[in-house]
Amino acid sequence: MNKSVATKKRQARTRKPQGGLPREVKMLLWLSVPVLLIVAVVMLTKAGAEPAQTVDVSRLIYPDSPVLGKTDAPVTIVEFLDPECESCRAFFPIVKDVLAQNGDNVRLVVRYFPLHNNSVLAIAATEAAGNQGKYWEMQELLFNKQSEWGEKQTPQTALMLQYAQELGLDGDQFAKDLSDPKIMQKIERDNADAQALNVRGTPSFFVNGKEVSSLSQSALQSAIDDAK
Repeated sequence: MNKSVATKKRQARTRKPQGGLPREVKMLLWLSVPVLLIVAVVMLTKAGAEPAQTVDVSRLIYPDSPVLGKTDAPVTIVEFLDPECESCRAFFPIVKDVLAQNGDNVRLVVRYFPLHNNSVLAIAATEAAGNQGKYWEMQELLFNKQSEWGEKQTPQTALMLQYAQELGLDGDQFAKDLSDPKIMQKIERDNADAQALNVRGTPSFFVNGKEVSSLSQSALQSAIDDAK
C-alpha cells in the first residue's frame, strides 16, 4: 500500500468527531428524554395532589382590609390579588358571580400581593378611592381598563388621576392619598403576609382559613360548600 494512503487512513481512524457531541452521548440523551418526562409528570401529579394548607387566620384578615358582604357571614373568602394581574382580571367576574350566588352566607376580604410595575400604584388608587367611598368602583374600573395601564414600564399616575375624575372623586385628595404612608404600609404588610403564607401567585383564595388549591369557580364553590 502506498505509504501516504496508509497514513491518511490511520489519521481518519483517529480523527476526533467534528461539529457536535459524540454519537454515544447523543444516544444517551435521547434515551433519557422519556425518563425525564415521566419524572416531570410524577412531580406535577404529586404537586397537584398536595392537600390544601390551613393557615393562621390572624394573618389573613385585618380590621382595615377591604370587605364586601356581611361582617357576620359564616364563610369568609380571602383573596390575595394584584390589580395589574391578568388572571385576577379574568377571575373578577367569577368572584362576583360566586358572591351573588351565595348571598349573605359569604363575604370577601381583599389582601394585596403586588407583582408588577404598576401594581403598587394601582393598589394605592383603589385605597385612595376607598377613602372617598369608591373602593369597589375603582377596583372594577381598573380591571376593565387594565389594557390601558397594565404591563407598562413607567408609572401610569396620569391615568389613575383620570379614572378618579371619571368616578367623580376629589382629585386633589386622591392625588395626595396615592402616596399616603398608611396605604404604603398596608401594601407592604399584605405583601409580607402573602410571602409568609406561601402565596405563590395571584389570585389566591383562602376559604375560612383553608387554601383553595385549584383555581376555578367550581373549586371555589366547593370550598364554600365545605365551609358552611
